[in-house]
Parts: sequence; structure tokens; C-alpha cells
Amino acid sequence: MTIFSKIAQGEIPSYCCAQTDEFYAFLDINPLVKGHTLCIPRREVDYIFDMEDDEIARFQQFAKHVALAIKKVCPCIKVGEAVLGLEVPHAHIHLVPMQSEHDMQFGGPKKSFPAEEMQQVADAIRNEFEKLK
Repeated sequence: MTIFSKIAQGEIPSYCCAQTDEFYAFLDINPLVKGHTLCIPRREVDYIFDMEDDEIARFQQFAKHVALAIKKVCPCIKVGEAVLGLEVPHAHIHLVPMQSEHDMQFGGPKKSFPAEEMQQVADAIRNEFEKLK
């Protein structure tokens, strides 16, 4: 079982931003910027392109709705999407609020925010996500 599966099942705490029966979104604990969110399928699949066509379509739709919620909560020009997937063997999409393309530099320094602020951001994103249903 991957660390992301344990997070989605509640075995490891996370700052949940959105969830459905199939997918789960939570704040990255080593964010590039405030609001950096990871979207994962609950089903363990290592590589995003190993997902079935209909599943990946639903995954992208879920990520889109999370991104729309992030944009309402975190002032930004756009929400960037990246699929890297080498660090954890579980398909995931990074959603990063961007003021510039510099905000998507994954090799750069990570940020840290107090737990209370992380929870407030996650709660606000989740509230906006729920309005989109």
C-alpha cells in the first residue's frame, strides 16, 4: 500500500481539500506555494497513463473542479497542472496556484506554512469544491 493510499484511507492525516468515491485531493506538505494540492485516484495505480480512458477522464474532471476551487481561495493568475510521479509510485496530479511560471519549479525550495493556516486553506478549498457539485 502506498503512502498516498494510506492518506486517502485516513490512516495518515492530511489536509483534505476534496474527495469523491474515486478520488482524493489534499494539500502537499512540502508545497511550492500556498494551496499546492495533490489529486490522487483512490485505486492504486503507479502511472497515470495506465489508467483506463474513462477513469482518466473522470480524474481530470475531478482535478479541474479542485483547480477551480483553488483559484477561488488562493489569489493567482492560473492554476498549473503537473504530472511527475517519480517520487511516489501512485498516480497523482499537482495543482499549483501560479502568479508566474516560476511557481511551477519543482526543483526549487519548498515552502512551509503553520498547521492552522494549512487547515484553513484546505477547508476553504473543500467548501468551494462542494459548491461545484
